[in-house]
Amino acid sequence: MILNINTMRKENRISILLIAMLLVAIVPFSTAQDKKLPNIVVLATGGTIAGSGASATGSSYTAGKVRIGEMIDAVPNIRKLANLTGEQTANVGSQDMNVKVWLILANRINELLAKDDVDGIVITHGTDTQEETAFFLNLTVKSDKPVVMVSAMRSASALSADGPLNLYNGVAVAASPESKGKGVVVVINDVILSAHSVKKMLTTPVHAFQAPEHGQLGTANFGQVEYFHNPHGLHTTQSEFSVEGVKELPRVDIIYGCADVSTDLMELMIKAGAKGIVIAGVGDGNINTGTLEAAKRVTAKGTHVVRASRIPIGQVLIHGEVVDTKWGTVASDELSPQKARIVLMLALQKYGNKMSREKLQELLINY
Repeated sequence: MILNINTMRKENRISILLIAMLLVAIVPFSTAQDKKLPNIVVLATGGTIAGSGASATGSSYTAGKVRIGEMIDAVPNIRKLANLTGEQTANVGSQDMNVKVWLILANRINELLAKDDVDGIVITHGTDTQEETAFFLNLTVKSDKPVVMVSAMRSASALSADGPLNLYNGVAVAASPESKGKGVVVVINDVILSAHSVKKMLTTPVHAFQAPEHGQLGTANFGQVEYFHNPHGLHTTQSEFSVEGVKELPRVDIIYGCADVSTDLMELMIKAGAKGIVIAGVGDGNINTGTLEAAKRVTAKGTHVVRASRIPIGQVLIHGEVVDTKWGTVASDELSPQKARIVLMLALQKYGNKMSREKLQELLINY
């Protein structure tokens, strides 16, 4: 039967248009249920990728304004890569990311990946603490299925927003069989970076994330995934850490090294409740003599102190300029202060006061 819309009554024309709109809406849903495609769950936590501002050409915006369903629907052809399900796990700017959300994420990911009908996870996240969340999950997820973090340096409403393509590439990486066993990875600006090595090196440009010590794991170019090598360090199924049933982690604080840094900070932090301390030292994890003497006092009483560096690239040497056995400290090796803090929190949660400094040093080197 051929319908002539020009000769139809207005009501009938409206009805047919509504039916047509419904059919268009159903198409992506039907495509998303393709049994030939992998099943990927997208967990949203807010951040710039979900941000929106008043002006497309301004730098001001509010994080977490766009919900996960809207983000997925805004990316052309993304449902051709995988069957997608979205969950709004949290909704914060990543400067407000916290241990509570980390524990929720880790346990939810482990729950999902234990299912036969879930093949991978994508997490949308803000950029400020993305490397920390990625590293935490790298040590606490108990599956070799892909876990991919994506973010954006420009908000969803900004001119040339980078979030949609990052999300598209992130889903492609999670859907790729080659991503199995790679641990948690970050996909941004067409590159794949390991959770161990990824660092935010620049404040606002789209190429802010790099892996200066070990280089990028691979590339994700408009959905085309290629890996160059495997990640460094133990991760996921190789990790000895677990957060199953854990409600909180021991407090660990960071002292930022600088000229004439106050020498009473360490003991003040411990008095306030810190169970461990990380020093973001100068150069090779150095700190002034007064702070080292404070470290010697607190480590003698059982508090662990890790020497890291505020320098973004390079290792903190064990028994370098600072002889760790003299002061009771341990070296972070190539972990940044914020990542060393995560290892120390998880180690304290597992071992408590029974952990030796030798065991902590081994953990910092291996992860």
